[in-house]
Amino acid sequence: MKAIAYKNAGPISAENALIELEMPTPQPGPNDLLVEVRGISVNPVDVKLRAAVQPENEPRILGFDAAGVVTAVGSAVTRFQPGDEVFYAGDITRPGTNAQFHIVDERIVGRKPASLNFADAAGIPLTSITAGEILFDSFGLKEGDGAGEALLVIGAAGGVGSILIQLAKKLTGLTVIATASREDTRAWVEKMGADHVINHRNPLDEEMKSLGIAPRYVAALTHTQQHFAAIINLIKPRGHIALIDDPDHLDIAALKPKALSFSWEFMFTRSMFQTDDMDAQHKLLNRVSELLDQGTLISTVNNHGGVLNVENLRAAHEFQEGGKAIGKTVLDGFAMT
Repeated sequence: MKAIAYKNAGPISAENALIELEMPTPQPGPNDLLVEVRGISVNPVDVKLRAAVQPENEPRILGFDAAGVVTAVGSAVTRFQPGDEVFYAGDITRPGTNAQFHIVDERIVGRKPASLNFADAAGIPLTSITAGEILFDSFGLKEGDGAGEALLVIGAAGGVGSILIQLAKKLTGLTVIATASREDTRAWVEKMGADHVINHRNPLDEEMKSLGIAPRYVAALTHTQQHFAAIINLIKPRGHIALIDDPDHLDIAALKPKALSFSWEFMFTRSMFQTDDMDAQHKLLNRVSELLDQGTLISTVNNHGGVLNVENLRAAHEFQEGGKAIGKTVLDGFAMT
């Protein structure tokens, strides 16, 4: 099979930042599906790994989001069969989805939304799992909870923010405040359903004070360190902060006066550690698929990069790294010959 990988960590501008390989088609283990990949997306984790994490022994295939067709199943698989159309966000400890075929544990796979093509479906899993785990694991909410409370989403025009706004608005009673600074990003988060939009280029506590809202929940998706003091100032006492980025330093002792809760969200944790509730991602993706097919949720894809090849994947990485990406960037799978 064909695959795209990287040999050496570094900038995407390097001549061989990404290379095409011919590799044996992998074989599924007991709990695995072998999926013919029909669509993939590019996430911040892809560009962070390629830029900074050196492959240990051989070229590393990146890519986590995928949508495709099951072609074979392992001996213990019960949820899927060959011919099923699926979508999923993969496992950071295994080879990625930038390939013609991919192995994935069935417990983190969902039914592909029938209403979306493969590329658009591939734009959904990683961000919807991240957003769903923030709402329902980190914040401890259930569907229908949150009336009278507010959620602040910092960096809301990216992939996670785009689906988090929708899930919060459609599945909870929360008022959603999104941060965005450009006209196009403000328009995008309003399209996603945000009740209010504030500018993250200004002090967030001052922006929230002008709204007269103190959110109980804050999802810090970008620049958490920059905004941390303002977050502590603006959040309700006994509120909860969840973050996904990688600040160098945070003084969590500052959370004590307001008795704030603080948690990381990392959607690969369940698959990395084979947790007892690993199939929570299977259930969440099926719920998201159902909501997409009902029209309750809308696609967050905002850029289609063509067919998967080195040139187009390089361009997608450059676009993701440029800091102007809105929503999700997707590509079709390798052209099948």
